[in-house]
Amino acid sequence: MYGPPPVRRPIIDRARTSARLRALDLRDTVSRRRDRLTPPRRLDFVGHSDFAATGDEFLGHFIGLGGLQPSEAVLDVGCGIGRMARPLTGYLAADGSYDGFDVNRDGIEWCRRRYRQYPRFRFQVADIFNARYNPRGEHRADEFVFPYADASFTFVFATSVFTHMLEADAARYLAECGRVLAPGGRLFATFFVLDGSSRALIAGGHSGLQFLDSDAQVAILDEALPEEAVAYDEAWVRDGLRGAGLELAALHPGSWSGREEFVSFQDIVVARA
Repeated sequence: MYGPPPVRRPIIDRARTSARLRALDLRDTVSRRRDRLTPPRRLDFVGHSDFAATGDEFLGHFIGLGGLQPSEAVLDVGCGIGRMARPLTGYLAADGSYDGFDVNRDGIEWCRRRYRQYPRFRFQVADIFNARYNPRGEHRADEFVFPYADASFTFVFATSVFTHMLEADAARYLAECGRVLAPGGRLFATFFVLDGSSRALIAGGHSGLQFLDSDAQVAILDEALPEEAVAYDEAWVRDGLRGAGLELAALHPGSWSGREEFVSFQDIVVARA
Protein backbone atom coordinates (compact mmCIF):
# COMPACT_ATOMS: atom_id res chain seq x y z
CA MET A 1 0.00 0.00 0.00
CA TYR A 2 1.36 3.35 -1.01
CA GLY A 3 1.04 6.58 0.89
CA PRO A 4 2.58 10.04 0.96
CA PRO A 5 6.33 10.17 1.46
CA PRO A 6 7.43 10.66 5.08
CA VAL A 7 8.11 14.24 6.11
CA ARG A 8 11.61 14.78 7.45
CA ARG A 9 11.88 15.83 11.11
CA PRO A 10 13.75 19.14 10.39
CA ILE A 11 10.90 20.25 8.12
CA ILE A 12 8.33 19.47 10.81
CA ASP A 13 10.42 21.29 13.43
CA ARG A 14 10.80 24.38 11.22
CA ALA A 15 7.07 24.44 10.53
CA ARG A 16 6.26 24.23 14.23
CA THR A 17 8.80 26.93 15.07
CA SER A 18 7.41 29.18 12.34
CA ALA A 19 3.85 28.72 13.59
CA ARG A 20 4.90 29.43 17.18
CA LEU A 21 6.79 32.60 16.21
CA ARG A 22 3.94 33.87 14.07
CA ALA A 23 1.55 33.38 16.97
CA LEU A 24 3.92 35.34 19.23
CA ASP A 25 4.24 38.06 16.57
CA LEU A 26 0.46 38.39 16.47
CA ARG A 27 0.32 38.63 20.25
CA ASP A 28 3.06 41.29 20.27
CA THR A 29 1.20 43.31 17.63
CA VAL A 30 -2.13 43.14 19.47
CA SER A 31 -0.55 44.05 22.81
CA ARG A 32 1.63 46.76 21.16
CA ARG A 33 4.76 45.28 22.71
CA ARG A 34 6.67 45.58 19.43
CA ASP A 35 7.64 48.98 18.04
CA ARG A 36 8.38 49.82 14.42
CA LEU A 37 12.13 49.17 14.74
CA THR A 38 11.77 45.81 16.48
CA PRO A 39 11.51 43.04 13.88
CA PRO A 40 8.97 40.22 14.09
CA ARG A 41 10.36 37.28 16.03
CA ARG A 42 10.27 35.13 12.91
CA LEU A 43 12.76 37.54 11.25
CA ASP A 44 15.10 37.97 14.22
CA PHE A 45 18.17 35.90 13.32
CA VAL A 46 20.70 37.55 15.64
CA GLY A 47 20.46 35.30 18.67
CA HIS A 48 18.16 34.05 21.39
CA SER A 49 18.29 37.06 23.70
CA ASP A 50 15.56 39.68 23.94
CA PHE A 51 16.03 41.98 20.92
CA ALA A 52 15.10 45.29 22.55
CA ALA A 53 16.60 44.55 25.97
CA THR A 54 19.95 43.53 24.47
CA GLY A 55 20.11 46.65 22.32
CA ASP A 56 19.27 48.84 25.30
CA GLU A 57 21.90 47.07 27.42
CA PHE A 58 24.63 47.68 24.87
CA LEU A 59 23.74 51.32 24.36
CA GLY A 60 24.54 51.68 28.05
CA HIS A 61 27.87 49.91 27.51
CA PHE A 62 28.70 52.03 24.46
CA ILE A 63 28.22 55.15 26.57
CA GLY A 64 29.58 53.98 29.93
CA LEU A 65 32.50 51.83 28.75
CA GLY A 66 33.20 53.19 25.26
CA GLY A 67 32.52 56.87 25.90
CA LEU A 68 30.12 57.19 22.98
CA GLN A 69 28.90 60.75 22.44
CA PRO A 70 25.70 61.80 20.57
CA SER A 71 27.64 63.64 17.85
CA GLU A 72 29.84 60.72 16.77
CA ALA A 73 30.08 58.93 13.43
CA VAL A 74 29.27 55.30 14.27
CA LEU A 75 29.92 52.09 12.33
CA ASP A 76 28.10 48.88 13.24
CA VAL A 77 30.10 45.89 11.95
CA GLY A 78 27.71 43.01 11.35
CA CYS A 79 24.59 45.04 12.09
CA GLY A 80 22.16 42.18 11.55
CA ILE A 81 18.57 43.40 11.57
CA GLY A 82 19.23 46.54 13.61
CA ARG A 83 19.47 45.31 17.18
CA MET A 84 22.02 47.99 18.07
CA ALA A 85 20.72 50.59 15.61
CA ARG A 86 17.31 50.79 17.28
CA PRO A 87 18.40 52.36 20.60
CA LEU A 88 20.87 54.65 18.81
CA THR A 89 17.99 56.42 17.02
CA GLY A 90 17.08 58.04 20.32
CA TYR A 91 20.66 58.82 21.33
CA LEU A 92 22.60 60.09 18.32
CA ALA A 93 22.15 63.80 17.66
CA ALA A 94 21.51 65.54 14.34
CA ASP A 95 25.27 65.88 13.81
CA GLY A 96 25.83 62.19 14.60
CA SER A 97 25.54 59.36 12.08
CA TYR A 98 25.15 55.59 11.88
CA ASP A 99 26.31 53.14 9.22
CA GLY A 100 25.86 49.40 9.39
CA PHE A 101 26.63 46.45 7.14
CA ASP A 102 25.80 42.77 7.20
CA VAL A 103 25.86 39.69 4.97
CA ASN A 104 22.14 39.05 5.45
CA ARG A 105 20.24 40.76 2.63
CA ASP A 106 16.83 40.24 4.20
CA GLY A 107 17.92 41.95 7.40
CA ILE A 108 19.44 44.89 5.52
CA GLU A 109 16.36 45.34 3.33
CA TRP A 110 14.11 45.28 6.39
CA CYS A 111 16.25 47.96 8.05
CA ARG A 112 16.29 50.12 4.93
CA ARG A 113 12.49 50.13 4.89
CA ARG A 114 12.01 50.72 8.58
CA TYR A 115 14.65 53.43 9.03
CA ARG A 116 13.54 55.65 6.13
CA GLN A 117 12.56 58.40 8.56
CA TYR A 118 16.15 58.40 9.90
CA PRO A 119 18.21 59.73 6.97
CA ARG A 120 21.47 59.59 8.92
CA PHE A 121 21.04 55.83 9.44
CA ARG A 122 22.41 53.89 6.46
CA PHE A 123 22.61 50.14 5.83
CA GLN A 124 24.66 48.17 3.29
CA VAL A 125 24.86 44.55 2.22
CA ALA A 126 28.33 43.02 2.52
CA ASP A 127 28.54 40.41 -0.23
CA ILE A 128 30.65 38.02 1.84
CA PHE A 129 30.25 34.26 1.62
CA ASN A 130 28.38 32.84 4.59
CA ALA A 131 27.10 29.28 4.49
CA ARG A 132 23.93 30.19 6.38
CA TYR A 133 23.12 33.78 5.43
CA ASN A 134 24.84 34.42 2.09
CA PRO A 135 25.90 31.15 0.43
CA ARG A 136 26.44 32.90 -2.92
CA GLY A 137 28.61 35.68 -1.51
CA GLU A 138 31.32 36.92 -3.86
CA HIS A 139 33.99 37.80 -1.27
CA ARG A 140 35.74 35.99 1.55
CA ALA A 141 35.82 37.57 4.99
CA ASP A 142 39.63 37.38 5.12
CA GLU A 143 39.91 39.59 2.03
CA PHE A 144 36.90 41.87 2.48
CA VAL A 145 37.40 45.63 2.42
CA PHE A 146 34.84 47.59 4.44
CA PRO A 147 32.96 49.87 1.97
CA TYR A 148 34.07 53.07 3.71
CA ALA A 149 36.98 55.49 3.36
CA ASP A 150 39.93 55.64 5.75
CA ALA A 151 39.29 57.46 9.05
CA SER A 152 35.54 57.75 8.39
CA PHE A 153 34.33 56.94 11.91
CA THR A 154 35.00 57.92 15.49
CA PHE A 155 33.26 54.91 17.06
CA VAL A 156 33.23 51.40 15.58
CA PHE A 157 31.56 48.48 17.30
CA ALA A 158 31.34 44.77 16.57
CA THR A 159 29.08 42.82 18.93
CA SER A 160 29.01 39.02 18.58
CA VAL A 161 31.15 39.22 15.45
CA PHE A 162 34.67 38.14 16.44
CA THR A 163 33.11 35.40 18.60
CA HIS A 164 32.06 33.69 15.34
CA MET A 165 35.19 34.31 13.27
CA LEU A 166 38.21 32.12 12.68
CA GLU A 167 41.70 33.59 12.89
CA ALA A 168 42.33 34.91 9.37
CA ASP A 169 38.87 36.47 9.16
CA ALA A 170 39.16 38.06 12.59
CA ALA A 171 42.58 39.52 11.81
CA ARG A 172 41.24 41.05 8.59
CA TYR A 173 38.26 42.61 10.35
CA LEU A 174 40.46 44.07 13.07
CA ALA A 175 42.68 45.61 10.39
CA GLU A 176 39.66 47.10 8.63
CA CYS A 177 38.28 48.47 11.91
CA GLY A 178 41.60 50.20 12.47
CA ARG A 179 41.64 51.57 8.92
CA VAL A 180 38.21 53.21 9.08
CA LEU A 181 38.72 54.68 12.57
CA ALA A 182 39.82 58.30 12.80
CA PRO A 183 42.73 59.15 15.14
CA GLY A 184 41.45 59.05 18.70
CA GLY A 185 38.45 56.93 17.71
CA ARG A 186 37.46 53.83 19.63
CA LEU A 187 36.70 50.23 18.79
CA PHE A 188 34.16 48.47 21.01
CA ALA A 189 34.12 44.72 20.36
CA THR A 190 33.04 41.56 22.13
CA PHE A 191 35.21 38.45 22.34
CA PHE A 192 35.60 35.21 24.21
CA VAL A 193 39.03 35.87 25.75
CA LEU A 194 41.23 33.05 27.00
CA ASP A 195 43.40 33.94 29.98
CA GLY A 196 44.45 32.25 33.21
CA SER A 197 41.08 32.75 34.88
CA SER A 198 38.85 31.67 32.00
CA ARG A 199 41.03 28.65 31.23
CA ALA A 200 40.92 27.52 34.87
CA LEU A 201 37.13 27.83 34.89
CA ILE A 202 36.87 25.85 31.65
CA ALA A 203 39.15 23.14 33.04
CA GLY A 204 37.08 22.97 36.22
CA GLY A 205 33.84 22.56 34.30
CA HIS A 206 32.45 25.91 35.48
CA SER A 207 32.28 27.62 32.09
CA GLY A 208 29.04 27.81 30.16
CA LEU A 209 31.12 27.25 27.02
CA GLN A 210 33.52 24.31 27.10
CA PHE A 211 35.99 25.30 24.40
CA LEU A 212 38.13 22.51 22.94
CA ASP A 213 41.91 22.84 23.37
CA SER A 214 41.46 25.94 25.52
CA ASP A 215 45.23 26.18 26.06
CA ALA A 216 45.66 27.00 22.37
CA GLN A 217 45.90 30.50 20.91
CA VAL A 218 42.53 30.03 19.20
CA ALA A 219 39.90 27.60 20.46
CA ILE A 220 36.57 26.47 19.05
CA LEU A 221 33.50 24.95 20.62
CA ASP A 222 32.46 22.49 17.94
CA GLU A 223 34.68 20.86 15.30
CA ALA A 224 31.65 20.22 13.09
CA LEU A 225 30.75 23.94 13.10
CA PRO A 226 33.88 25.91 14.04
CA GLU A 227 32.26 29.35 13.67
CA GLU A 228 29.60 28.50 16.24
CA ALA A 229 31.86 30.02 18.91
CA VAL A 230 35.53 31.01 18.76
CA ALA A 231 37.77 32.09 21.65
CA TYR A 232 41.09 33.94 21.44
CA ASP A 233 44.04 34.14 23.76
CA GLU A 234 44.39 37.57 25.35
CA ALA A 235 47.85 38.01 23.81
CA TRP A 236 46.36 37.33 20.37
CA VAL A 237 43.76 40.04 20.95
CA ARG A 238 46.39 42.55 22.07
CA ASP A 239 48.69 41.72 19.15
CA GLY A 240 45.81 41.84 16.68
CA LEU A 241 44.76 45.24 17.90
CA ARG A 242 48.32 46.54 17.79
CA GLY A 243 48.73 45.25 14.23
CA ALA A 244 45.61 47.20 13.30
CA GLY A 245 47.04 50.39 14.75
CA LEU A 246 44.93 50.16 17.90
CA GLU A 247 45.83 49.99 21.57
CA LEU A 248 43.82 48.07 24.14
CA ALA A 249 42.24 50.54 26.56
CA ALA A 250 40.10 48.19 28.65
CA LEU A 251 38.98 44.57 28.86
CA HIS A 252 35.79 43.87 30.78
CA PRO A 253 35.20 40.17 31.59
CA GLY A 254 31.93 38.47 30.71
CA SER A 255 29.95 35.77 32.46
CA TRP A 256 30.41 33.08 29.77
CA SER A 257 33.36 31.50 31.56
CA GLY A 258 31.58 31.26 34.92
CA ARG A 259 33.15 34.33 36.52
CA GLU A 260 31.34 35.76 39.53
CA GLU A 261 32.06 39.36 38.49
CA PHE A 262 31.18 40.38 34.97
CA VAL A 263 29.70 43.13 32.80
CA SER A 264 27.87 41.19 30.08
CA PHE A 265 27.82 37.64 28.72
CA GLN A 266 30.76 38.07 26.33
CA ASP A 267 34.01 39.82 27.19
CA ILE A 268 34.08 43.47 26.13
CA VAL A 269 37.21 44.95 24.54
CA VAL A 270 37.65 48.69 24.13
CA ALA A 271 40.59 49.92 22.02
CA ARG A 272 41.73 53.33 20.86
CA ALA A 273 43.16 54.42 17.52
